[in-house]
Amino acid sequence: MSSLDRVDSLKQRHEALERAIHDETARPSPNEDVIHHLKKKKLKIKDEIVDLTRH
Repeated sequence: MSSLDRVDSLKQRHEALERAIHDETARPSPNEDVIHHLKKKKLKIKDEIVDLTRH
């Protein structure tokens, strides 16, 4: 897998996590632990995207 393919894959996962965060926060009683976990995963992916695009 090339680095461009990896970045595209990570961007798709990042967008999916954004949707999951949105869906969870839209619930009548959002689970803050789930939101926190999703945000951590999203940030980790964002950091990896930044690292890959710097090189």
